Amino acid sequence: MKFDKSQSLFEEAKKYIPGGVNSPARAFKEVGMTPPFMVRGQNSKIYDEDGNEYIDYVSSWGPMILGHNNEVIKDALKSQIDTAIGFGAPTAIEIEMAKLITKIVPSVEMVRMVNSGTEATMSAIRLARGYTEKDKIIKFAGNYHGHGDSFLIQAGSGALTSGVPSSPGIPEGIANNTLIANYNDSTSVQELFNKYGDDIAAVILEPICGNMGVVPAKQEFLSTLRKLTEDNNSLLILDEVMTGFRVALSGAQSLYKITPDLTCFGKIIGGGLPVGAYGGKREIMEKVAPIGPIYQAGTLSGNPVAMRAGLATLNTLKSNPDIYLKLEENSKRIEEGFLRNIKESGINAAINRVSSMMTLFFTDGCVDCFEKVKQSDTSKYAKYFRSMLESGIYLPPSQFEAFFVSAVHIDEDIERTIDANRKALFELS
Repeated sequence: MKFDKSQSLFEEAKKYIPGGVNSPARAFKEVGMTPPFMVRGQNSKIYDEDGNEYIDYVSSWGPMILGHNNEVIKDALKSQIDTAIGFGAPTAIEIEMAKLITKIVPSVEMVRMVNSGTEATMSAIRLARGYTEKDKIIKFAGNYHGHGDSFLIQAGSGALTSGVPSSPGIPEGIANNTLIANYNDSTSVQELFNKYGDDIAAVILEPICGNMGVVPAKQEFLSTLRKLTEDNNSLLILDEVMTGFRVALSGAQSLYKITPDLTCFGKIIGGGLPVGAYGGKREIMEKVAPIGPIYQAGTLSGNPVAMRAGLATLNTLKSNPDIYLKLEENSKRIEEGFLRNIKESGINAAINRVSSMMTLFFTDGCVDCFEKVKQSDTSKYAKYFRSMLESGIYLPPSQFEAFFVSAVHIDEDIERTIDANRKALFELS
């Protein structure tokens, strides 16, 4: 593959944009490559400036569950754009969206729209602190909740590969109010509650991690968190920015039968446009301005164009439950194909998968916590990534990310992906 145009664009971008990109993972720094600059997407494929075609498993980092250039979403967007792009005033479509979310996700009785997953988690934490009148939060090593100051303490995702996990620019006082526990380790959480229980406003976690690679929470662990928060008058916040409407229509909380106090959404909820949301119990959400004292606002929150895209996506998923069966079937085929290739190649690797989210870790044994994730061979992943890209398979340019299967990946895509994986693994063996 040639990347001449992408290389030229990247060099130009670096003159005007920090690192040449508007989000660090896109820089391909960990895999030692120039990032391809994309121009077009159709169904399961994306195309770069040099004309290279890829089977896409990044899925715009999750939102494109219905594939690229989906006709239903396009029609919804065209209809809205012909009417108006935005008002900064209430519209009926915001009510429609809120009603649909509360119907799909039973734990959400009221919801506030925002513009990103980061904004959703930041707002949920402020709400939790205001509601409980406590200052500290518990997060988990390797969990990434966006780039809010409270969260960039032992974060996953780009914080593992760009800069340092605890980013400069975070005041010590904020860091002091962020307590770190070990994912899937109930004892570490209990110890923090024993010491700081009277001042813990909330526990926030990804019920299925995607930002240190796919690492699902254990059922016992989630049940313990629910009990500890209830016993200590703290809130349980599920960050379903990635898992919401992807692993199941009602999210990971429906898979694990856990009822959070607050849930954060993003990605799929906007159908590919910049959208986020947070919601939960009515008594908590009624503390948000203008009916409550806890302030949060956004000029573009509830923008009608974004709402149309999100509604089209959620209604499609709600009306077509077979989509989730197909996602599971295709994802399982990929997982089984990769496992065969791992065994035959003799490579030390493991796969974690929940529904259509998956990660291949270059490490031994079960990967169920941040410490085991960090044992992965990132240099081996970089070589693997480059081989897969050369075969036309577009994966996350980081060992510490999930990849996503969409509803429009076809049999040919899956077979090509398994074959490319086999080739890449044998090149490493």
